Amino acid sequence: MDLKTASAIRRLRLISVPEGISWIVLAACTIIKYTVSSGFDVAPVLGPIHGVLFVLYVLFWADAWNRTKWGKGKAALYFAYSIIPGGGFVIERALRHEAEAAVIAARARKEGIVNA
Repeated sequence: MDLKTASAIRRLRLISVPEGISWIVLAACTIIKYTVSSGFDVAPVLGPIHGVLFVLYVLFWADAWNRTKWGKGKAALYFAYSIIPGGGFVIERALRHEAEAAVIAARARKEGIVNA
């Protein structure tokens, strides 16, 4: 894995958790607004924050997809998790495992353990 690909995956990992948190907080505040308190409205503040984080996620996702050459199924799964509240945590974990596997494979190739 080259440096640009690793950087693209790292950016996607770093944005996925805040995006997931913002989605959960926004959904919880919306539920509170309509069920418990009619005066509780933080959507004008949280909505744009979540929107910016989601747009950044989509941009970083597209960059990572372009650089890693994921299949359509894997790329669609990573995008679909961004729509599910809390899905960013699942994506971060999957990307962390993928990056660790790439590092292990690169070290094995360097040491001549595998011929890949």
